Amino acid sequence: MKIPDDLVLVGYIAGAYGLQGWVRIRPYSADADALLHAKTWWLDKPAMRDVERMQAKEHSGDVVAQLLGVADRDAAEALKGATVQIARSHFPALSDNEFYWIDLIGLTVENLQGEQLGTVVDMMDNGAHPILRVAGMSAGDDKAQEMLIPFVDQFVIGIDREAKKISVDWGLDY
Repeated sequence: MKIPDDLVLVGYIAGAYGLQGWVRIRPYSADADALLHAKTWWLDKPAMRDVERMQAKEHSGDVVAQLLGVADRDAAEALKGATVQIARSHFPALSDNEFYWIDLIGLTVENLQGEQLGTVVDMMDNGAHPILRVAGMSAGDDKAQEMLIPFVDQFVIGIDREAKKISVDWGLDY
């Protein structure tokens, strides 16, 4: 069994759902399209392995799914805590101006003055809008600093995936 190189962690199994082997998955994203779209999931319990998703649907903010080979509630409960990963190549296609968060991590952030602010290390959701977590060096010394930049049109001017750069209207001293 060859494990794909492009696996992305998308959630974890929170427990069983019902009596017939369905599992409840807590997605790490508010949008569970990747979980609902991909037919093959990779679980890390008891060891990294692929499983075929037979059915899946959204339910109360989670995803519930029936997996091939998970026939009853006991088998589903045994998977509790397993992480769910999906090959990036199985994610649904996006339009030109849409991005998966995973695609933004690692991009360089530069402001309108051409100053390098750092690199995107994570994305967060504060409820109102996503936030870029940017790690960089503070001006004048060698200490690492973190910037939190709202991922909204007012501050994010452009994203160039080919150049691996995000242009923002944000100062070094914010």
